[in-house]
Amino acid sequence: MNALHSPLFQLEGRLGVKWQHLRAAKERSIGKRSELLKAIRRIDSDDVSVVVFGSLARDEFTEQSDIDWTLLVDGGVDPQHLSLAARIEAVIAELADKPVGREGTFGNLAFSHELVHQIGGQGDSNQNTTRRILLLLESVAVGRSDAYDRVLKAILSRYLLEDRGFVSGSGSQHVPRFLFNDFARYWWTMAVDFAHKQRTRFGQGAAIRNLKLRMSRKLIYISGMLTCFGCALYKKDDFGECPNSRRTAECVECLRQKLNATPLEIVADTFLRFPHLNATALKLISSYDAFLGILATPEARARLDKIQEVDYAADPVYQEARALSHEFRAALLELFFDEVSGLSELTKMYGVF
Repeated sequence: MNALHSPLFQLEGRLGVKWQHLRAAKERSIGKRSELLKAIRRIDSDDVSVVVFGSLARDEFTEQSDIDWTLLVDGGVDPQHLSLAARIEAVIAELADKPVGREGTFGNLAFSHELVHQIGGQGDSNQNTTRRILLLLESVAVGRSDAYDRVLKAILSRYLLEDRGFVSGSGSQHVPRFLFNDFARYWWTMAVDFAHKQRTRFGQGAAIRNLKLRMSRKLIYISGMLTCFGCALYKKDDFGECPNSRRTAECVECLRQKLNATPLEIVADTFLRFPHLNATALKLISSYDAFLGILATPEARARLDKIQEVDYAADPVYQEARALSHEFRAALLELFFDEVSGLSELTKMYGVF
């Protein structure tokens, strides 16, 4: 989505502001994806797609960002797939300043069977859940997207086809609860994993992980919430009746198109529909823009990477970022408990019980 048509920058125009850090990050993201596309030509095919995640997919890339990626396979077994992944790894090592995370979630092969068929149950590991949810909420195919598009459609089809309340239920609410619940499960998993990483890494890098959990990780989750709530919100008379209510194939395509936007674009689109929340929109996105500015500053980023917990209270960079996270949280509470838009009712019904 280009800047002219992006809901984020439409909202920027309405509010009369300029989010300079978000604009710069979007330009860097587009440029880096273009570099990557040139470097990996002829690696992808009908059966495999090169997929990037994280800040590069969210249009929030900074010079200190890593590149999370996977080679998504949706086809027959081929011994050459591992060799293709090794070639991609070599290319990305030259384009990124940092390696991917040590957990092994990214930087390797991912297969469609596990992503589509192992939703819930003992076979759905943290790694598999993470890959699946991030495919939906913060991913972009670089190059051929045949396999990527098929897998996303299959995942969404599973969530909707097995959601009996969504497909055949009655009543005014029309929220894909199965999908929503998995978004929520992933959010809580991230929060628990933070504590695990803090323990196993002896606090190394905990400050920046904590701040990302408060900001970018939370943003991913709320974009999923708003996408699911939109199935109910945008049926109201103010926006016209949904023409595809409870028709699974059309609903899958509708959700696919909504999730094609970045998390911030999904949030901005919600604010564009509710002008009475302009002040909340300004608070929420301006705090996020300022946070991204901190991450884009090499000295500040390096400081947050190294600082220890005992020094948090006295560190001005950490305290500035922490204050921004509180402003961001306050704006989210205003948004999700707003009664005029109907978000408060949906939040209580689906987010609490």
